[in-house]
Amino acid sequence: MILEHFYVFSYLGGLDLKDIHIQQIEDLMEYEFSHLVQDSEEEGFNFLIRLINEYKNKVNVFNKTGECLYGIFQGDMLVGVGGLNKDPYTKDNRIGRLRRFYILRDYRRIGLGNLLLNQLLCHAEKYFEVIVLHTDTKQGDVFYTSNGFVKGGLYKGSSHYKVL
Repeated sequence: MILEHFYVFSYLGGLDLKDIHIQQIEDLMEYEFSHLVQDSEEEGFNFLIRLINEYKNKVNVFNKTGECLYGIFQGDMLVGVGGLNKDPYTKDNRIGRLRRFYILRDYRRIGLGNLLLNQLLCHAEKYFEVIVLHTDTKQGDVFYTSNGFVKGGLYKGSSHYKVL
């Protein structure tokens, strides 16, 4: 199921979710994302800083075969982001890695993370057989296992994997 033009029209959890949509990000630098970075840093995460630095320096722009970067938006405001890369820890091109997945705290626990993850997995199915990721938080573990990922270090540098 392609969710690129999926819209949510509801009122849930005290948050007006009008005009929520997911779209592929072709150029991250075209979007305002300082609020995402600030939110993630307040939680002690630095991976969005890495996302921006690697993107600006063209180290990782999610443009190899099978790679992508998606955003979830409320109107024009980016409220979440997530990407797929070929797994850099292996030469096996059938393994993709979920990277830089983050949803603003005010937009969590209302299904938006699931929507974004499902979009990424739909994209991944065309290119990869396995998706791996690394999380070191209990919340991340619960989120990913509830979405069909298996906890385990079967793949180098990974805490979870999912066979597609």
